[in-house]
Amino acid sequence: MISFKQLTYALAVEKHLHFKKAAEACNVSQSALSTALSELEKRLDLQIFERDNKKVLVTPIGKEVLQRAQKIKLAVDDLEQLAHANKTPLSFPMTVGIIPTIAPFLLPKLFPSLINEYPQANISLVEEQSRPLVEMVRNGELDTAIIALPYPCDGLLTLEFWQEDFYWITLKGTKHSSQKQISANSISQSQLMLLNEGHCLKEHVLDVCKLSSPSNNKKLGATSLSTLIQMVQANLGTTIIPAMAKEQLIKENEELAAIHLNEKSPHRRLAFILRPNYTRLSSIEILAKLCEKVLKISSS
Repeated sequence: MISFKQLTYALAVEKHLHFKKAAEACNVSQSALSTALSELEKRLDLQIFERDNKKVLVTPIGKEVLQRAQKIKLAVDDLEQLAHANKTPLSFPMTVGIIPTIAPFLLPKLFPSLINEYPQANISLVEEQSRPLVEMVRNGELDTAIIALPYPCDGLLTLEFWQEDFYWITLKGTKHSSQKQISANSISQSQLMLLNEGHCLKEHVLDVCKLSSPSNNKKLGATSLSTLIQMVQANLGTTIIPAMAKEQLIKENEELAAIHLNEKSPHRRLAFILRPNYTRLSSIEILAKLCEKVLKISSS
C-alpha cells in the first residue's frame, strides 16, 4: 500500500532535486528515504525520478504522480488543521510568509502585541519575494503570506488589512525638497533609484508613477530599502518608499526629506493570501486585525 510518508518524501525530492537535502528536510537518513521511494516506484510500477551521482530529474509520468501527491498532501494538511480548528487561536503551528518591503517595518510592531494577547501563538516566518510566496501558499508549503496588492494570485483568497501611499525621498536643500506633496511628473526619472527586479514594490512604483520601465541612467538599484536610503544619503539619486517604512528609515537621517507622492491613492494594499479551502481562516483574521491595529497606532 502506498503510504503518506512515501508521498511526502517524493515531494521533498521534487523540491530539492537532491536526495541528501530531501532526507535532511524530512529528518530521515538518505538510505531510508531512498528505500521508501524505491518501494513507491515499485508499487506504482513506474519511475518517478531519474538519478545518478550528479543530478536528479523528474520523469514526465513522475510529474503527474507528484501533482496528485501534492493534492493528497494538501487534503491531509487541511484535515489536520480542521482537527485543531477549535483549539485555542494561533496555538497550532502556522508558517507565514512575508515580503521584504513589509517584514522589517511590520513585524517589530506586530510581535509584541501578538505575544501579549496570544502568548500561545506558534508562528514561523519566511521572508521572500511575492512570486515564490504565492507558489508556496498554493503548494501548501505556507499557511498564508503577507504581500502587497495589486499582484496576481489567481485561485487564492485575499484578506486585505491595510492601505498606504508612497513617499519620495531626497536630500534636503535640493529641488522640491521643501514641498509637502510632489507629483510623479516633477520627479527626475534619471535620478530615481528603485529596487531590483523581482520586488513587487518596484512594479507598484512604476505603475503609480505611470512609468512603463525604469529610466535610471545610472543603472543603480538595490535589494533593500535600507540600501536605497544609504544611496540617497550619498547623493547618488532619489528613491520612493512606502509610508510604513518612513519612520524607521528617515527618523535618524536629518539630512533627508520625505515628500508625499501626490498620485491616486492608495498606492499599495496589504493583504494575507490563503488557499480557498484553508480551514483556519479565523486565525488569519486574528492576525489581520492585529496588523491593522498596530499599523493604525504607528501611523497616528
